[in-house]
Amino acid sequence: MHRTMFTALAALAICATGGLSVVTPTTALAQQGDSTSVDAVLSLQEAINIALQNNPQHLQTLQARNVASAAKRAAYGDFLPQVNARLGGSFTKQGVTPVAAGVNLGTVGSDVLTSNYGIDVSMSVNGTTLINPRVQAASLDAAEADINGSQALVRSTVTQAYMTVLQSQAQAALEDTLVASAETQLELARARLSVGAGTQLDVSQAEVQLGRAQVTALQAHNQVEIDKLRLFQQMGVTPPAHVQLTTEFQVTPPTFTLESVLGTAEQRNPALEAVVARERVANLQVKQQKTSYLPTLSISTGWSGFAQELTNSDFAVQQGMLQAQASRASCFLNDSIRSGAGLSPIGGCDAIVFTPADAAQIRAQNNQFPFGFNKNPFQISASLSLPIFDGFSREQRLEQAQANAADARYRVRAQRLQLQADVTAAYLTLQTDARSVELEEKNAATAREALRLQEERYRVGAANSVELAQARADYETAERARINAIYEYHKAFAALESAVGRPLR
Repeated sequence: MHRTMFTALAALAICATGGLSVVTPTTALAQQGDSTSVDAVLSLQEAINIALQNNPQHLQTLQARNVASAAKRAAYGDFLPQVNARLGGSFTKQGVTPVAAGVNLGTVGSDVLTSNYGIDVSMSVNGTTLINPRVQAASLDAAEADINGSQALVRSTVTQAYMTVLQSQAQAALEDTLVASAETQLELARARLSVGAGTQLDVSQAEVQLGRAQVTALQAHNQVEIDKLRLFQQMGVTPPAHVQLTTEFQVTPPTFTLESVLGTAEQRNPALEAVVARERVANLQVKQQKTSYLPTLSISTGWSGFAQELTNSDFAVQQGMLQAQASRASCFLNDSIRSGAGLSPIGGCDAIVFTPADAAQIRAQNNQFPFGFNKNPFQISASLSLPIFDGFSREQRLEQAQANAADARYRVRAQRLQLQADVTAAYLTLQTDARSVELEEKNAATAREALRLQEERYRVGAANSVELAQARADYETAERARINAIYEYHKAFAALESAVGRPLR
């Protein structure tokens, strides 16, 4: 039942002839001059939308959803194997390679360049892996509930700040009409003095009343600007130079009952939904900790290779030549032994020679670095491990998870009790404020009529300035109370909507 309006209350101004005229807040602002122009208009819904996009605290809450979404994706990713690729190289200076005290592997007569690669694939699955997607999905639901709660909080905060600005503007508009009325009263007092129907004391009192009204109006307009700053602070943006609020609210008796709003709050309240979601997460985490007693299956495989090259290829050729000579000498030795034993020789020893072609082949085979890899044999391994004892760490983690789950249940219970109390209190306050508006309307009407009568009596000389001033003070008090009652009603309505967790009008 939102309505568009930016007017407060009508106020009285005394004309020079002693009559009465109604001056609206818009008229009062116009009396100040047209130097202040409106650069922007802002409805309540627009203010809420801007706040949802810019409020820093709300934006921080949105980041939690991204983190929870990434955690859920990672939980499902645990069912996929981990793949790592590696590429390395090394340089070994020529020299003696010791393997033990006084024992050397041999002497390398050339620097050695080595490169290697590997692609490793591994995967581990246990009870935690199986239940973690459910935990993270529940955590994402809880993050979404937190966001809904943050949205409701932003909506409530901005609404309250918006109404505070409207209330301040209504008070300022009333003060402007009182300034105009005091100016007219001063003119009337001076006119009565000039014809001998009044006294200088009446003029002085009228001047004091005007001064007080001007100070109060100045302070009221300053409060409007301060309240606007607070509103835009909640919206998370810098306020424009001039802005006009365009949403207004009508005072209408609520048509819902306490039982209906309590039922709606139980089903729709974002804060309650958030703690219930956190309770689900805590319960799943208890199950997750219990799976730490189950075995873990691990599988790994991979592909790898290496390349090695001597920087001095002549050393490799020399080693090949020495091997050929050793083979030729061994062949002749074997034939001699066979001949001495009366056996026929094997023969072919003269064919064992080291040729330039062999040297070229050795140099070609040595040219491997960095990517002339030789593949290692393929391998795959699997293991099943069962945790037996880890120093009671599992028991400690399980106990902590169970304590967190119990705390979550208590928070749900506490939130339900708080929700019931908040909704009931807000509903009773709304009913009281609605009745207060009716009474203040009557009080303002009575004070307005009393002021009109005193003004007529003062105009004909039947009342003095003190009596008129008292009537004016009663009228001002009644009008201010009326404005406050109206906006306190609207704030109470907004507070009830915030407690329930959804709009009610």
